[in-house]
Amino acid sequence: MRKKFGPQSWLYPMPVLIIGTYNEDGTANAMNAAWGNICDYTKITLTLDKTHKTTANILARKAFTVSPATESQLIPSDYVGIVSGTDVPDKFSRSGFTAVKSDKVDAPIIEQLPMTLECRMISYDEDSEILIGEVVDISIDDSVLAEDGKVDVTKLAPISYDPVRAMYLKLGAVAGHAFRDGKQLQQD
Repeated sequence: MRKKFGPQSWLYPMPVLIIGTYNEDGTANAMNAAWGNICDYTKITLTLDKTHKTTANILARKAFTVSPATESQLIPSDYVGIVSGTDVPDKFSRSGFTAVKSDKVDAPIIEQLPMTLECRMISYDEDSEILIGEVVDISIDDSVLAEDGKVDVTKLAPISYDPVRAMYLKLGAVAGHAFRDGKQLQQD
């Protein structure tokens, strides 16, 4: 038997994405967003309310960064999601985040978050509030790379958002192997 809940914004896992932008005065800003995902090989989509300071910053500069929040940075990552840059203009520095200017786009890389997608805005639809960006580069700190030079998700320790219980969950355990485990069901 299944219980019906009606339409909800529930899907697992929901990423916890920290969006970095610059304000009009050049100071760094960050916000926490859960509604985003890769939508093509070099594109990302985010749903950002048009009233957010971050949205205005992206529309003005046509650039932003996206970093997965990590277990070690959970508190500052949550903080930038519960206060508005409109109300707290120095929320970036209050969070303890340090900005490093991207050399690819006009947006800050957050030094404490080891993986960053550097993005150029492609479009923003005010009705649906869907932003599409082109990923022009991805920078990853050596501390989360495996010996083969690829991301080690257990070192990255990204967190996920549980929209039902308003909790953060840690990710990282291997459950199986993509493009391999399903071959067990293939006919010869």
